[in-house]
Amino acid sequence: MSEAQIWTVKAALDWTATFLAEKSDEHPRRSAEWLLSAATGLSRVELYAYFDRPLTDEERGLLRDAVRRRAEGEPLQYVTGEVAFRHIIVKVRPGVLIPRPETEVLVDSVLPAVDAAIAARGEALVADLCTGSGCIALAIAQERPSARVWAGDISPIAVEVATENAIRLALGDRVETSAGDLFEALPADMRATFDVIVSNPPYVPSADVPDLPEEVAGFEPHLALDGGADGLSVYRRILLDARSWLRPGGLLGVELDERMARSAAAEAEEWYQEVRVISDLAGRERIVVARTAETP
Repeated sequence: MSEAQIWTVKAALDWTATFLAEKSDEHPRRSAEWLLSAATGLSRVELYAYFDRPLTDEERGLLRDAVRRRAEGEPLQYVTGEVAFRHIIVKVRPGVLIPRPETEVLVDSVLPAVDAAIAARGEALVADLCTGSGCIALAIAQERPSARVWAGDISPIAVEVATENAIRLALGDRVETSAGDLFEALPADMRATFDVIVSNPPYVPSADVPDLPEEVAGFEPHLALDGGADGLSVYRRILLDARSWLRPGGLLGVELDERMARSAAAEAEEWYQEVRVISDLAGRERIVVARTAETP
């Protein structure tokens, strides 16, 4: 970017997209839109309505730094500090797993159980384990005003970000965040009361973590990725303990590695009923849902 030249929104957008394409960004135009939106405060739609607006010196500085970080391989969501998830925008930062579109299907898979609880008792009690940014918990609370959600994570950074997101989205009165290892994050007196327990736990087999794309393995927290030898270590702990935290007929929904979903479902059948495997947006079997017995 030439310092002597007046940079309009259009000029900055075109230059950024071209530069990122040269740096092998898979979606250079989209990345350019998000980076420029973050630098200027304009929405992605507004960028095209204000093509001729000059960037201020501050905005150019912000954009220049953001483009450098993105060109060095840092995930776009960390650079902009936010990501869209279903109907909300959540803040993210290094140390917190970046929400994926596939996880939106996990929310879809548990909402019918949330709705059934609301219809039966006027409210639904939901626990979101390994909450990360809080995207799942917050999406459920935002879409179902009669739901109360407890969101926990072993990472203090994740809990801090999830708490900030809950406050920013005005959902702090119905989403309670806390730190703890899986069920240790939940109040002890909530045993056998949850209608739904949902989780996107670490599920990448340990041996596969080093082979993940550099944008993932090099930047995202391994604590949120590594699921043990076969990717099911955390899942098995959830599967075992969820029975004592769900009410009779309660639903468990977990996102997993597509290679292990069928095996995970088979393990769930030992203790749960109505076990199903659900495919994500790309048709990959990634989600296992199961119910506890209607009578203890």
